Amino acid sequence: MSTVTPAAKTSLASEVTAALATVVDPELDEPITDLGFVRSIRIDDVGVTVHLRLPTSFCAPNFAYLMAADAQDALRRVPGAGRVMVLLDDHHDSDRINAGLALNAGYRGTFGPEAEDSLDELRRIFQRKAHTAAMERCVMALLRTTDRKLEDLHELTLGELPGGPHKEALLRRRTDIGLGIGPDDLVVVDEDGRPVAQSAVPLRLRYAKAVRVSVEGNAHFCRGLLATRYDDEPGGLTTHITDTRRAS
Repeated sequence: MSTVTPAAKTSLASEVTAALATVVDPELDEPITDLGFVRSIRIDDVGVTVHLRLPTSFCAPNFAYLMAADAQDALRRVPGAGRVMVLLDDHHDSDRINAGLALNAGYRGTFGPEAEDSLDELRRIFQRKAHTAAMERCVMALLRTTDRKLEDLHELTLGELPGGPHKEALLRRRTDIGLGIGPDDLVVVDEDGRPVAQSAVPLRLRYAKAVRVSVEGNAHFCRGLLATRYDDEPGGLTTHITDTRRAS
């Protein structure tokens, strides 16, 4: 059996956790690590095994598959991870999803004729919603903290937004859907990145607020369901991490 130093154990566990933190629930637009969806991480001499959990057994299979597949892809990019296994627990399609992931069958190979929609298109729909919500957060924060007027927002550029987490999130979301992130790029745009006319800005922002409130409300609801379902487990909703490699 190979041996590893305690520092190496800590490093790999941190890299695995960081990789999982890049995986986002497509509907809630939050990392699965923040949502409590990572049940356990086990590192051994063969590789890394991760168990995922969701708020209910009937969460949409396409969302469940997308998160599990993204987690598997993220872990495979971690140097030294070895063989990667991602397993979805307690879902009505767990067996099918876990078998598909193990065989690298892809979404259509896993669900067959039931996979009517493209997984890439599903991902893009929710990436656009995430962008819309991020845009609204930035714009409303600007209106609350500066003398910027609503009637001027059709000319607002990214360079005029103050730095901070809201702007950073917006730039990430724009990158995800292929929009520019230069200082002269307009902030208030439609789902395809086209400018919004001055007269249409209030309607666009009302829609964007509805999207944001829906995303945030769903996230709060899912956290409550997850806590109800799993809070009686040892450790509650924390991720259980073990590394059974022998330390040198």
